[in-house]
Amino acid sequence: MREFCSVHTHSTLCDGKDTLADMARAAFQAGAVSFGASGHSHTPIPEDEGGVLPADMTAYRAEVLRLREEYAGRMDVLLGIELDNCADVTAEGFDYWIGSVHRLSGPDGRLYTVDWRPELLAACRDAAFGGDGLAMAEAYYREVGRMAARRPTILGHIDLVTKFNGGGAFFDEGSPRYRRAALEALRKLDPEAALLEINTGAMSRGYRDTPYPAPFLLEAWREMGGRVILTADAHSASAIAYGYEAAEELARSAGFTRSVLLTLEGAVERLL
Repeated sequence: MREFCSVHTHSTLCDGKDTLADMARAAFQAGAVSFGASGHSHTPIPEDEGGVLPADMTAYRAEVLRLREEYAGRMDVLLGIELDNCADVTAEGFDYWIGSVHRLSGPDGRLYTVDWRPELLAACRDAAFGGDGLAMAEAYYREVGRMAARRPTILGHIDLVTKFNGGGAFFDEGSPRYRRAALEALRKLDPEAALLEINTGAMSRGYRDTPYPAPFLLEAWREMGGRVILTADAHSASAIAYGYEAAEELARSAGFTRSVLLTLEGAVERLL
């Protein structure tokens, strides 16, 4: 594999299976140029407790900075955070942040997680959108557009709402309504300020056979002059660079010749 980084990662400090030290060690042993910790941001949602970082991130920051010292001169270690659309903390003081949408709010104020279980997505469609899966997808992409407009370092899994949509189970991804909503969200992302990730996380966990995002979104992003970064969305040390070959192929098929590595010196382009 060519030079790579792994900067979308989760440890036991949120919903990952291995410690930050284990994750960093796996990245180093795999030959990563840089490793980034990107724990799930705290939210005010009670059921999230234990699966997200605490509101006080002092211990998280300290452990990442300890690992930075441990690997100094051998591998860059970056302090990041995955900021959810329902977060009650900010990304201030971090090396980078991933902006992600995991939830939709129904008309009754209830929050629905779009990537947790198919039954929850079905409940969201039926209770909040009257059974109209495309209306649900449109609402999801409005949230993504709001997140994109905040100019994250990386926009996370832009089409996460398709996680359980194999065979068009919830909506038609070829529908003009669907594509229009997704492209409108993408166009809120500034190609000068943000990266779009090609994310293999759902592949490593057995939910998908291909990375996020869909080819039409990647092609539109390339036409906008945008840049991409390969991420594993790793929740375990064994998945630290899972499926990067497939991610590279997807990028090349969309017309990209380069991807980006995040390092302590900033964003560095590398050939695909």
